[in-house]
Amino acid sequence: MPLGSRPQPSPKVRELKEAVRALLGLDDDTAVVIRELACTEPGCPPLETVIAVLPMDASARRWTLHRPVEQVTEEILRSALLTVPREAGGGA
Repeated sequence: MPLGSRPQPSPKVRELKEAVRALLGLDDDTAVVIRELACTEPGCPPLETVIAVLPMDASARRWTLHRPVEQVTEEILRSALLTVPREAGGGA
């Protein structure tokens, strides 16, 4: 990979980003970031999926799904997005 270039997201991540945009009715100026991270909390699965929505003119929102990206279905995503998100960048 050339210096300064970013890896392309997997097809599953692209699919989830499109689903987040559709489910939340987001405009093109709102960034959607999906990352699969190692979970370090006791009892947590080894990988979790973190979804962040970063609007230009409002607070960022974040959801954590305790499963790898490949196991996130649209139904799981829809259910998660209906919960109150955590404020991204805040404590807790």
